[in-house]
Amino acid sequence: MKRIGLLAGAACALIITGCGGEKPATATAPVRLVVTSPSDQGTVRDERVEFRGTVSPAGATVLVRGEKALVSGGTWSAQIGLEEGVNVVDVLASSGTARPALTAVRVRRVVEVTVPDVVGLSANDAQQELEDANLKADLQTENGGFFDELLGGSPKVCDTSPAGGTSVAPETTVDVHLARDC
Repeated sequence: MKRIGLLAGAACALIITGCGGEKPATATAPVRLVVTSPSDQGTVRDERVEFRGTVSPAGATVLVRGEKALVSGGTWSAQIGLEEGVNVVDVLASSGTARPALTAVRVRRVVEVTVPDVVGLSANDAQQELEDANLKADLQTENGGFFDELLGGSPKVCDTSPAGGTSVAPETTVDVHLARDC
């Protein structure tokens, strides 16, 4: 009987200390992070792009691709360099003991080159200018007929497709139409 009384007393002591001993630590609200620009799966043309957003608490630290962003009054921004094609940019926000926030934004950087105007140039000169612009040349000699044969000389560029001044992706093939008399 004495033993049951001791066990009952020990159980009561455990219950009392478990139910009201120390106050539980106050839970810290998790960090809130929003990327406002650029949009996920957005397309940009510039090599460097400003990433912007909001964060709560206002004094949180924000890292964009591992580099510290400028944070002021709950808004943040960072200039980030992008490679050609799809870039995945991670953004992490933390503040003390609060649960951090992490997100990623996919941004496609489109690079375009301008087709040089090569009309009037020789085939070799036109091909070199197109290659210098990171484009491919498909040289096509037009059949000028009898008069083309009488004129002699080397053919020159009559026109291109796409035309000079057009913006295209790098490595695009440009059809170069050649003839002795355009």
